Amino acid sequence: MAGIYEEVEIEDMTFDEKTETFTYPCPCGDKFSIYLEDLLDEEDIATCPSCTLRIRVIYDIESLPTPKEIDAQ
Repeated sequence: MAGIYEEVEIEDMTFDEKTETFTYPCPCGDKFSIYLEDLLDEEDIATCPSCTLRIRVIYDIESLPTPKEIDAQ
């Protein structure tokens, strides 16, 4: 498995509320992505679907958005 390309603050990532996914530009031209659910499960590695690069997401779990399924209840 490849090492970590970079550590990225979650504030520097883009959040898509519809898919509940955080993304960040990858040097290959695609985007690293990680689901909100993964971050809530304390998984902090975002992957790029087009290359082998991975980033570590730096975040505070208490400051994450609330998932839609919890909001719906």
